[in-house]
This record gives sequence, C-alpha cells and structure tokens, in this order.
Amino acid sequence: MIGVTGFSVVLIIAIIIIMLVVIIIGGKNQLTWAFLTSFPEEGMTKGGIFPALFGTALMVIIMSAAAVPFGAITALYLTEYARESSWIAKTVQFAVRTLSMVPSIIFGLFGLGFFIKFVGGGMDKAFFGGQLTWAQPNILWASLTMALLTLPVVIVSVEESIKTVPRELREASLALGATKWQTIRKVVLPGSRSGILTGTILAVSRGAGEVAPILFTGAAYYLATLPRGLSDQFMSLGYHIYIMSTQSVNVDQTLPIQFATTLVLLLLTFTLNLVAVLIRSRLRRAH
Repeated sequence: MIGVTGFSVVLIIAIIIIMLVVIIIGGKNQLTWAFLTSFPEEGMTKGGIFPALFGTALMVIIMSAAAVPFGAITALYLTEYARESSWIAKTVQFAVRTLSMVPSIIFGLFGLGFFIKFVGGGMDKAFFGGQLTWAQPNILWASLTMALLTLPVVIVSVEESIKTVPRELREASLALGATKWQTIRKVVLPGSRSGILTGTILAVSRGAGEVAPILFTGAAYYLATLPRGLSDQFMSLGYHIYIMSTQSVNVDQTLPIQFATTLVLLLLTFTLNLVAVLIRSRLRRAH
C-alpha cells in the first residue's frame, strides 16, 4: 500500500511538472514586458495580451464587489442568526451545495437569459427606448454571472472562518452588555477578516480562469480599444487562449502566444492560491 499510494503521489506531481515544463518552454521567449503591455496585431498572430489582461482584472474586480458582500452576509446569517436545524438554514445550505455542483456553462446560459434578455431588456424598454444599450453582452453581465459562479466559494470560506472565532468571545461580549450586532461587528468580523480575504482570493482565482460563463455574456473575440464602461464588451485571458487555439487565422503561428498567455494565467492563478494558503496558515497559527 505504501508503494501504491507513493506511486500515485509521484504520478500526480510528475503530471503537474510536465505540464508546467511544456508551457514554460513553449512561452518563455514570448513572455516579455512588451507582450504584457501591447495590443494584438496582424490578426492576433503577433503583439501582446494587454486588452485581455486588463479585461480579466476589471472583470474580477466587479465580480468580487458583487460576490463577496453577499457571500459574507449569507455566511454571517448561517453562523450567527439561523439555527442549524431550521428549514431556512437547511434550504440555504442545500442551495449553496447545489450551486457549487452546477456546470459553469449553465451559469453562462442563465446569464444570457436572465441578465441580458430579462434585466437588460427591461432596462432598455424602461429607460432607453429599446435601443439595445444593455440587452447585449457586456462586462457587467459577465461579471455578475461569474459572481454567481464563485458565490459558493465565498460563502463556504467565510462560514468556516466565522466558526473559528471562539464561542467564549461572543459570550463575553454579550455578558458585558453588548448587543448581538455590536458583538458581530466588534468581535466576530475582526476575528474572521483573514477568512473573508481568503474566500475573496479563492473566488478571484477561480473566476480569472473560467471561460464558459463569459462566452455568452460579454467576452469578445478581439477589441481594438479597452472597455470604456460597464456596457462594453471585453477580452479575457481564458477566452483569448480558446480563440487563439481554435479560431485563429494561423493556429501554428500563434502557438508561442498561446503558451505565453497560458503561462501568465497560470502564474496569476498560482499566485492567488499561494496567497490564500499563506493567509489560512497565518489564521490557524493565530488560533
């Protein structure tokens, strides 16, 4: 059994190393400062990935602004207000588990039907005279769709972090005359800040690499300018890799760009996950 389990561990590590070596070798010569700060050129067979990098960063900022507050409030309700045996708590927990298992492409179709057709179409009819200002894919609808995808990650992370705050601290605060909200604001939330930050980072890490939800809701094949507002489409790193590998005018010629873009996305994801691990380790040592 030691040999079998040890072989499994070595195999997994070897697969990861081989993947990284292939990607690094294929993209290291292309990965330059000019590549990160320039626009694609000549049918995206040359140039850089700055619009995709900018679009990904803007999307995760909007996504985090939408997902983290709602996720933290939901986790706070589940841990501090709802009884574990109540039907409301069980319903919310079931909904969170269900959302975490839904394929990402389903979120994209939901975003197309709900945000673009229903919400965006209603806004156009109410405020813009049906000019299709919002009833079309844009970065706002893509970010909100991604926020729904990452919401379970935030809720679970924040919920586990809040549970690590000792019950004795809550009881001591209440015994000194503080209200429940004062206890939450002065004791619970400060004690779980690291967990909230960890949940945010994990959500950003997952959302940065997802492609399926933004296929229908805002990602663009190519843009010559950066998004100037929430109603504009955007380029994304993950979608850019997909386009370069399947829809490019010369797929073989763009292989270095594909590898370099993948390397940038992996470095971004690995960095975010490493920061989350360090925060969790610090939190455990503190308790």
